Amino acid sequence: MTTHAEQRTVFVPDGLAGERVDAAMARMFGFSRTKAADLIAQGLVLVDGGTVGKSDRVHGGAMLDVTIPAESDPLAVVPEIVEGIRIIHDDDAIVVIDKPVGVAVHPSPGWGGKTVVGHLAGAGFRISTSGASERQGIVQRLDVGTSGVMVICKSEHAYSVLKNAFRHRTVDKTYHALVQGHPDPLSGTVDAPIGRHPHHDYKFAVMADGRHSITHYETLEAHRFASLLEVHLETGRTHQIRVHMSALKHPCVGDLTYGADPTLSKRLGLERQWLHAMRLGFEHPETGDYVTYESTYPDDLAHALEAIRDEH
Repeated sequence: MTTHAEQRTVFVPDGLAGERVDAAMARMFGFSRTKAADLIAQGLVLVDGGTVGKSDRVHGGAMLDVTIPAESDPLAVVPEIVEGIRIIHDDDAIVVIDKPVGVAVHPSPGWGGKTVVGHLAGAGFRISTSGASERQGIVQRLDVGTSGVMVICKSEHAYSVLKNAFRHRTVDKTYHALVQGHPDPLSGTVDAPIGRHPHHDYKFAVMADGRHSITHYETLEAHRFASLLEVHLETGRTHQIRVHMSALKHPCVGDLTYGADPTLSKRLGLERQWLHAMRLGFEHPETGDYVTYESTYPDDLAHALEAIRDEH
């Protein structure tokens, strides 16, 4: 959690007289020189009441006042209403949302943006406490750059049941993807293991020693430059559809990370991959009834699809 900024006041010992301020701070506080220089640059270091530069020298007996800012926990859930998140369904067991692009499901190191769990906390939803603190209630994830329908659990029982359903692949996950060119065959299955890319940490790839991954696809529309596919995931690997389509040499339109044509992306006004979670179907964890929840294309994807349909 976030803590209050720390104030420290020390007197420079005679043995450090003549040292640069950043070097003296590093010796006295155990900071790195880089951190000391950063604090000085932010105006958080005073010598005898005045601001200094990192290369200024100190004298013995000088009073050093240092303000050390609070460091926030990158995994802390920050309650914050996120514009664009739509509640599709809400009951005592689950809440189903339509996630917009640019929103992560939960906090993670390196992500400082908006999150689904932060929105739900800000909107007053009580979420299951099962799972790691930043992932409580989360039984599935969508990439930051992927929009669409997803379910979050509010009760412990719902979390247990749905986590099991996702693990045993009894949840029907349906996506629509606009991919470059025309897959051959027009309908098929990609059964290829996925692992982390050997050269880029942020990417994944088909790898012989990767995790078992199966994607089923069917062509809904074939146009001059691209095809609209309906995709069903049998497994749920990170970036699975994007990796498998790229491996087929038909990357999702706009997906520059996985080989999409930047010229086509620009022409369509796309700033992310054309991939949308359309539908979720599963047995409701409380009633046992089979339920289906659907989303519609967001504006950027709908506009790009219309532009593709109009190109002859």
